[in-house]
Amino acid sequence: MRKLLLAFGVLTVPLLCAPLMFAAGLFQVGEKAPSFTLTAITGETLSLGSYKGKVVVLGLFHICDPCMMQGSALQKVYESTQGKQVAVLGVNSSGNAKREVGEFLSGFPVKVTYPYLLDPAKMTDKLYGGGKFIPNVYVIDQHGVIRWQRVGNMDLAGADVIVAEVEKLLAGGN
Repeated sequence: MRKLLLAFGVLTVPLLCAPLMFAAGLFQVGEKAPSFTLTAITGETLSLGSYKGKVVVLGLFHICDPCMMQGSALQKVYESTQGKQVAVLGVNSSGNAKREVGEFLSGFPVKVTYPYLLDPAKMTDKLYGGGKFIPNVYVIDQHGVIRWQRVGNMDLAGADVIVAEVEKLLAGGN
């Protein structure tokens, strides 16, 4: 019985840890944030590089309930950082059409007023390692370096936690 449990553990632990190890390899905390230029749902073209000098909160979303919850939390972040050197951006990184994204946004419990970008080529999904790990939230410093990242909508990625990370960077911390 003991050998059976040991064999089970040896086989099971790597399988359970593989997604976490894979995710850790994708999220580039401490590295330069990959640049992109996309079109917002409202029509303007925005580039991540144009926000140098500001702290950027970047949310990568698909059309799903956890993404709606996280996108709503980013609206709170956006509202609480108005007037500061902060930009909040949402990206539909799964390539959905403008109409689908618009319908999704209209179902949010709050009105989204931060720029929400369309990514028909799924470029940000590839650059930031999205896909199975959605929603993603990144906090990028004034020099374009990823300083904080979380996956999913949980207490670890709530609006208050994100705002605290932003405030640290605004105060000059890493």
